[in-house]
Amino acid sequence: MDFAFGPGDERFRDEARAWLDAHPTDAHPTGRSTEPANTAAQRAWERELGGGGWIGLGWDRTHGTYGNRAATLTQQVVWAEEYARAGAPARLGHIGENLLAPTLLAHGDPAQRARFLPPIARGEELWCQGYSEPDAGSDLAGVRTRADREPGDGTYRVTGQKIWTSHAREADWCFVLARTEEGSQRHHGLSFLLVPMDQPGRVEVRPIRQLTGTAEFNEVFFDGALAHPDHLVGAPGRGWSVAMGLLAVERGVSTLVQQIGFAQELDRVIRQALETGAAREPVLRDQLIQQWAELKVMRWNALRTLGSAGNPVSGGPTPTPSPPTSSAPAPSPPQRSAPHDAGAPSVAKLLWGGWHRRLGELAVQVRGAAAALGPVRWTEGRPYELDAAQRLFLFSRADTIYGGSDEIQRNIIAERVLNLPKEAR
Repeated sequence: MDFAFGPGDERFRDEARAWLDAHPTDAHPTGRSTEPANTAAQRAWERELGGGGWIGLGWDRTHGTYGNRAATLTQQVVWAEEYARAGAPARLGHIGENLLAPTLLAHGDPAQRARFLPPIARGEELWCQGYSEPDAGSDLAGVRTRADREPGDGTYRVTGQKIWTSHAREADWCFVLARTEEGSQRHHGLSFLLVPMDQPGRVEVRPIRQLTGTAEFNEVFFDGALAHPDHLVGAPGRGWSVAMGLLAVERGVSTLVQQIGFAQELDRVIRQALETGAAREPVLRDQLIQQWAELKVMRWNALRTLGSAGNPVSGGPTPTPSPPTSSAPAPSPPQRSAPHDAGAPSVAKLLWGGWHRRLGELAVQVRGAAAALGPVRWTEGRPYELDAAQRLFLFSRADTIYGGSDEIQRNIIAERVLNLPKEAR
């Protein structure tokens, strides 16, 4: 498949590179720290990106523009490449930009798009996702959080618990999947609500400390949290189709973008292996070569998938989102004539999840015993300092679990693509 960058893409690259060079990223944090000072700097960076028009590249412009630039698929990849080249900070606003915004463009009404999309594009409002619950992680249709409607003004009161909520402490809003129809079961009777997080006494966020010592994930407790009736996306009780539409865009062009970061991580591991002499060990050298080859295959697979959807890969429009990759059941039974690429998002998740976890293992393996030592002397005041390789090793242990575990992805492929008998539930 031809994935050449055209003259327009190279002009876009020059513009992106010039902007990033004029906005030094070394003043902003690049790690995963969740300290308040770090969060303030990350929010400031989001506003800088928004001011430059770099948030929302490739958004569907059918309903208008919201302060962002128009960009083709290849230009979105160009921006990701330049962003990675500049060593720019990890994003806080990606959930609103890449998940909620396309969902509102597809399922929201004009008032909702006008209210919520401009602040996302400006980098002013941050979002988190209220899907998973303690008893409804892989089985999303089992959510028990409920939203009761007040008889007077129609306000929704949300009560329940969400878990594994990324950036809940930093978020201004949360899109919540909640049960609004009394007595409903499974994917029936669910609604998609936009809930403000700043509700003391009604919304409580508890960080979940991870192996890395940081806490990107959180528990969120809703105790009668208020949601305006105008902030219901889609029809009441029909939130399942909205939720599935959101999960469909979760595996869009981001697959290619993600691989740019993977390539940088792999380069660092290879350099470390050469510096330590670990690359002279035949088995380890073969493992590094295997990682490189598999990363190439993942890229080609992503390009093939985008091309097979009927989207021109070079200079064409933003691709139509792939089918849902959620671990939850599909909105309707799979057709016997399911297209060949119906399971492509699940295949991609299986590929990169295992690949990244193996890279984390190699990152510490090439350093030998020295990988057990922290970058600085541990003290009572700083008891848990890790370097980049150690964080990669520990954080990537979860890659085959979050976003749909490997087991769930295999079930999706088996049932929806291969048409094998469904697992007993």
